Amino acid sequence: MIPLRDANPSRSVPFVTLALIALNCLVFLYEMALPAAGLERLVFTFGMVPAKVTAFPANPGIGFLDATVPFLTSMFLHAGWLHLLGNMWFLWIFGDNVEDHLGHLRFLLFYLLCGLVAAIVHLVFNLHSTIPTVGASGAIAGVLGAYLLLFPGARILTLVPVFFVWLMELPAYVILLYWFVLQLLQGTATLGASAAGGGVAWWAHVGGFLAGLALVKIVASRRRRYYVIRR
Repeated sequence: MIPLRDANPSRSVPFVTLALIALNCLVFLYEMALPAAGLERLVFTFGMVPAKVTAFPANPGIGFLDATVPFLTSMFLHAGWLHLLGNMWFLWIFGDNVEDHLGHLRFLLFYLLCGLVAAIVHLVFNLHSTIPTVGASGAIAGVLGAYLLLFPGARILTLVPVFFVWLMELPAYVILLYWFVLQLLQGTATLGASAAGGGVAWWAHVGGFLAGLALVKIVASRRRRYYVIRR
């Protein structure tokens, strides 16, 4: 199922969502401008490499920043055009309403926290992997979890390729729960398998989604809401 748009207008301009999309696109354009050796160096420096994290601090060649900064910077790197476009498409569809609910700065904090939790969960399941993890999907999974909790009945125009290609308006909970179960099943199928060839960070998606469910109410709990009363 591929969501195309939601029938859930936001009340404010999603400045942070737009800025995140622009930043991810700009970083990707920079990646594409690098020669192969430079791109590899960038990815291994700013992508999150689990084996590098677990080797710190026993390995004197790995500094504190080497082990910790990639938890943040890896969220803004992507492995290809499809990887980037898929992530940004989901962020565009679901991010504006979550940002509208949380407020701009709280949404940015929420997004980054979900990305950090997603990276930690991926680390736990891949302690000795030497493959760099990149992509915004863990943070965006948190946005999906928040959307499920906040707007479960919102109508989503969805492309459903079953025998034929169907366009359907489905409630958000159907699409998002289907997406989460798929990530969970795929992650479970990789348990005990070697990640030497790379692949999708399924457990980062699971961790980010659950973080979104857990954190959205906490982050929003102290936000003041102002109402205009019309007489």
